[in-house]
Amino acid sequence: MNHTSRRQLLLAAALGAALPAAALAQPAWPAAKPITLIVPYTAGGSVDVNARLVATRLAERLKQSVVIDNVAGAGGAIGVAKAVSAAPDGYTLVVGPDSAIAIGRLVNPAAFKFDPLKDLAPVGMLNTAPMVLVARPGLEAATYADFVKLAKAKPGAYNYATSGVGTVLQLAMELLKQRSGIFVTHVPYRGGAQIATDVIGNQVDLAMLVSTSAIPHVNGKRLRALGITGSQRLAALPDVPTFNEMPGLKGFDMVSWTGIFAPARTPPAVVARLNQELNAVLAEEQVRAKLAEQGALPGQGTPEDFGRFVHAEYARNQKIVQSANIKE
Repeated sequence: MNHTSRRQLLLAAALGAALPAAALAQPAWPAAKPITLIVPYTAGGSVDVNARLVATRLAERLKQSVVIDNVAGAGGAIGVAKAVSAAPDGYTLVVGPDSAIAIGRLVNPAAFKFDPLKDLAPVGMLNTAPMVLVARPGLEAATYADFVKLAKAKPGAYNYATSGVGTVLQLAMELLKQRSGIFVTHVPYRGGAQIATDVIGNQVDLAMLVSTSAIPHVNGKRLRALGITGSQRLAALPDVPTFNEMPGLKGFDMVSWTGIFAPARTPPAVVARLNQELNAVLAEEQVRAKLAEQGALPGQGTPEDFGRFVHAEYARNQKIVQSANIKE
């Protein structure tokens, strides 16, 4: 038996891995070293900010250090791959966004060599956020139905921007196009900072934005919101309908999401303890308020719940990628 296997067995025994309920009564696993939480993007973005918010509270609850490790590159592939190859001992976790976990391998298999459904153990959902389809000020469409009429009258004449190929933003718009029977050209940007500026300046017709990016511009009357991808209206945009409410689009429900994962084969007791503490952190009023400022909702549920969600997301995204022929 090698050193890693022996350490896993000892850790599992100490935490009562066979009985998750017993694990919850155990203290944190030995604080021999800090827990590393990998963020597969640079510091300062929304994924990083939310990871740091949760890491601070997890450290307090677990009574051991949680250190953020920003490992950017290849659309999140490098950071997630680092977590996949780490020892499954509870000391390495990764914040996995939808694009890196449930899309990347489908559009760029050369970069995403790992299998997220097999090589990672879901711990829990961190947050979800719907997306908002916004239109430039000069576009003669007050509603999404108006735009569909324009697009059908002039196929290919209009375009939409997202922060890149293979993002959940592109997949949401491609599914919307399929359901609506329209053709609109994708204009991928490298990141989202410039998108709103160009749509406001009438250089791009539409953009699919995460709610946190769209809300300030919509409420400031700089952009017009045509619809929300989630199943419920946003409190910050109460007058903007969901696509689910619109004729022919019933059941439309896509969100941007982020979760926490551990390497596969991490002891079940460790995963259960992490899930318990993550849910407790996300139930705190201050944490919920911080997420709400971004138009995001805190996650909840068991590791099994989150695992089923990830599998369903991957299966749906695979169909969209194939039908729209999306490639990096």
